[in-house]
Amino acid sequence: MNVLQGKHILIIVENLPLPFDRRVWQEANTLKENGAEVSIICPKMKGYNSSHEFINGINIYRHPLPVEGSGALGYLVEYSVAIFWEFVLSWKIFLKKRFHVIHGCNPPDLIFLSALVFKLFGVKYIFDHHDINPELYIAKFNRKGIFYKMMLAFEYLTFKTASYSIATNSSYKEIAIKRGKMLPNKVQVVRSGPQLERLKLLPKKEEYRKNRPFMVGYVGVIGEQEGIDLLLGSIKYITQIRSDIQFAILGGGTCLEAMKALSEKLDLTEYVDFYGRVSDEILMEVLNTADVCVNPDKPSEMNNLSTMNKIMEYMALKKPIVQYDLKEGRISAQEASLYAENNNTKDFADKIMHLIDHPELRKEMADFGYRRVVNELSWEHESQKLISVYNELLGDAKSRSLLTSNT
Repeated sequence: MNVLQGKHILIIVENLPLPFDRRVWQEANTLKENGAEVSIICPKMKGYNSSHEFINGINIYRHPLPVEGSGALGYLVEYSVAIFWEFVLSWKIFLKKRFHVIHGCNPPDLIFLSALVFKLFGVKYIFDHHDINPELYIAKFNRKGIFYKMMLAFEYLTFKTASYSIATNSSYKEIAIKRGKMLPNKVQVVRSGPQLERLKLLPKKEEYRKNRPFMVGYVGVIGEQEGIDLLLGSIKYITQIRSDIQFAILGGGTCLEAMKALSEKLDLTEYVDFYGRVSDEILMEVLNTADVCVNPDKPSEMNNLSTMNKIMEYMALKKPIVQYDLKEGRISAQEASLYAENNNTKDFADKIMHLIDHPELRKEMADFGYRRVVNELSWEHESQKLISVYNELLGDAKSRSLLTSNT
């Protein structure tokens, strides 16, 4: 019996628009393909300005988000606006057609406020744990204090409200159990496995290399904790030694303009291209052209315990990786990556140059990463765990045997 057939699932995500958020878009399409009707509430952002779109049979409702927070006050305004619109749009959708589950994707850990109201009408709440917000707060502001305590409180209330929690890795599952006091059988690891149909292997496009023989690529958010400043420090060191490597940085965020300014200050504009947020087509072209891809996330408890989507996307595109030596990054990439000493920009740079100068090693690492994604980590494997969560939540006891694989 397909328990999703005829069910209406409302997905709420605050920090990224859909279908730009790749993990959530994969989840939404998987639920739809398994018989559910899916509606999504998310913010408007550059390139995603329509209040309503119907894509792949999924209704997407977008709300204004006038402020992208970069300080405590900025985040307060951003989250307040988001909470208001999430509540309004949830009622609009519910009155149009009753939904059976709210699937809330953090950050922030405030979607439970809307879920609490709808639980009175029998709606269940699934918490999709994307970021550990107390650790994220420390990574952004380098302090604790009252706002840190608020983050812990919101996180705890989120877990208490949730009927089920989806963790992106085993470290997050441990937090749900220990800090959130959730029962282990109510927490399921569903990694953000790449969708191989989207991540196509393509020929290199030489124009992205800017007449240099080699290129290094980065894709991701450009914020405080992503370490683009560390990457620029490594690039500065490299360019003092050689001039044969171009660097491509793809992604947007609150620190994009600051990182562009830092690149100019370091006299790196000739070597570094900031593309901002780009279409999937351009993203695939640029990353396929790269010889090496990097993950310069700053060593912190947040980044140590978090799985970064970019790592598995690099692996799916057969790219060897350089990153700092963080727990979940090493678990994901294993032998597909070299690991630099934490915060050592020279060592990071040396490892990039080592891969550039050793094509046989690049191929060996790339092949290992690709096999790992295809055989273990792709969305084809992880999507089955997502469906098993919904089967368990909505009443199919036969799915419980699938919930024993939590890695």
